[in-house]
Amino acid sequence: MSRIILEGFMGSGKSTYGRVLSKEFLLPFLDTDKEIEKKEGQSISEIFEKKGEAYFRDLETGLLKELSRSDICLNGVISLGGGMPVREENRLLMKECGVVVYIRGSEELLKERLRGKSEKRPLLNGEDLDSRVKSLLTEREGLYLEAADVIVDIEGKEIYEVVNELKMIYNRSGRKRYKV
Repeated sequence: MSRIILEGFMGSGKSTYGRVLSKEFLLPFLDTDKEIEKKEGQSISEIFEKKGEAYFRDLETGLLKELSRSDICLNGVISLGGGMPVREENRLLMKECGVVVYIRGSEELLKERLRGKSEKRPLLNGEDLDSRVKSLLTEREGLYLEAADVIVDIEGKEIYEVVNELKMIYNRSGRKRYKV
């Protein structure tokens, strides 16, 4: 199996890097947030607003279970929502699905990337961005690290540099799981 799973905080570029990697290797690409939106027929913000965060997290877990038992993107790239690793069950399922790569950016970089985009991010909407990002990142950092097989730091790197690192990880992933 050569499935690569990209995890990390919102704004880290998981979907962007994943799409580029999948195009370069001609692989299927799946964004779990987009998949959930498609299945539910509404945006993540609408799901949070109408049914709550717990319902959304249940949808994430259900999708991970489906992916772990299926051939969907078996040789492909999957980008996870930023909160996917919050549940222990999800972290275990992520590892069953493929090689988990933590796309890690600094708090300052993530805040910069998220400025002006919080309306699409229900956990940031209406909150003080700086304090909310700091709080969520502090809460999630250990969980990202626990789930990760590999960490790719994005600080100061151009997109092609990150994608080249992901290519190397993908090329090795079919042989064995490893830590860098």
